Amino acid sequence: MTTLRNSPKLYQGSPWKKTLTLQHLFDLDSTNMTSPKNVLSKLSSSSSSENEDILSLITHCSVIFSFTNNLESPSQQDFKTLKLTHILSIVKSHNNNKTILRDTDVLSSLFTMLSFNLFRPLPPPSNWIPGDFPNDEDFASNPSPLWPHLQIIYEILLWIIINIDPDILRNHVNNQFLLNLLALFQSEDPRERDCLKNIYHRIYSKCTIYRFFMRKSMKDVFLHYVFNCERHCGIGELLEIWGSIINGFTVPLKEEHKLFLMRILIPLHKRKGVQVYHRQLAYCVAQFVHKEPVLGGIIVRGILRYWPVSNCQKEVLFIGELEELVENIDPDQYRKLALPLCSQITRCLNSCNSQVAERALYIWNNEQFVKMASSAMEQVFLVLVEGMEKNLKWHWSNSVKQLTQNVKLMFQEMDPDLYQNCLREIKLKDSIAQNEEITRKIKWERIEFAAANNNNNYSSHFLKPQQYIYV
Repeated sequence: MTTLRNSPKLYQGSPWKKTLTLQHLFDLDSTNMTSPKNVLSKLSSSSSSENEDILSLITHCSVIFSFTNNLESPSQQDFKTLKLTHILSIVKSHNNNKTILRDTDVLSSLFTMLSFNLFRPLPPPSNWIPGDFPNDEDFASNPSPLWPHLQIIYEILLWIIINIDPDILRNHVNNQFLLNLLALFQSEDPRERDCLKNIYHRIYSKCTIYRFFMRKSMKDVFLHYVFNCERHCGIGELLEIWGSIINGFTVPLKEEHKLFLMRILIPLHKRKGVQVYHRQLAYCVAQFVHKEPVLGGIIVRGILRYWPVSNCQKEVLFIGELEELVENIDPDQYRKLALPLCSQITRCLNSCNSQVAERALYIWNNEQFVKMASSAMEQVFLVLVEGMEKNLKWHWSNSVKQLTQNVKLMFQEMDPDLYQNCLREIKLKDSIAQNEEITRKIKWERIEFAAANNNNNYSSHFLKPQQYIYV
């Protein structure tokens, strides 16, 4: 029993246990020393296997389906959709560590696959006449049958551009890639054009080295549209991009940007389908006036030069644009622009189209426009009074006559004496015109009487019976 009691002490102090404990600690320490290598090897092997899986997915997605060929298998189309969705989820999941987006092979394969799917010949344009859809911004709304795949592909490309480093992005996005993207703005699918707008603008903001080339490429598209081609579906989206670009211009503006305003933005007003992209165009023009109000005079004269003759929808849009420009224009230019502006507005309020006439009359509710007209009252008042008196006398629309009467009362309150003088001058002009008309009629009557006498003399000379002398 004693031996049994003392045995624990002998067991605790045994050299065998001490050696076993040290060996065990040594094994644990050696295991810890070699664990980072094992972890790295495991990580590298898992990364390589993951890259292989992605490359396999990319290979499957490089097969193109037209969605119009009856021989294509719907199951294969759904299979590609599933694979594209898997790639998108992988790209989104690596938003933080971006390990895949740093792999050159994966990125090259990704951009190759995206190029295969995106850069394709567009279908022939649908039958469309410019100006037929004045109130529909999506005038060329022809949904693409490829959209189930294109939607995911555009989302993949957008996620890559957002999350990738600009220096790495430059290795995969070159000038030809940008030109191919720009050519896709001709698509008649508004959903595709909207995706292209976001992607193209992201590239512009991220890759500063390509900005000059991208601006030049878009200018070429505008120039070709203005002077050569009949239609282009993506002018509105491109102008939206330019609106953001112009907003970032520094003051004073460079000569390059002023030339863009005068050679491209102002001539864009003359196209038949301007009502489709007028909202974006007016925003770009207004940005220039906000940057340098002195440019307002050039813009106003340019719009007046391209004023439509028979397109009532364009006239209504242009009147609204002029009203907005006058609010931001340099007040020193009011006197120079008052007469041409008020003359055009007077012609509009005399229009037979009631919408144009009413819109021209409503412009006189704008305080800045009235202030501009007041700066050159002696030159402008006679033109305005003459137009309003003509409306009250001859216009067919009662609502237009009522609005004209309200504007007339406003001008009478501004300067009653000048208004009466203008009325007397108008009556004098009318009487002179009547006298000239009477004189013209008298002259024509004399000419007709002389022509009739000459005709009678001619007939009597050649048609009288012949006389014979008998010998």
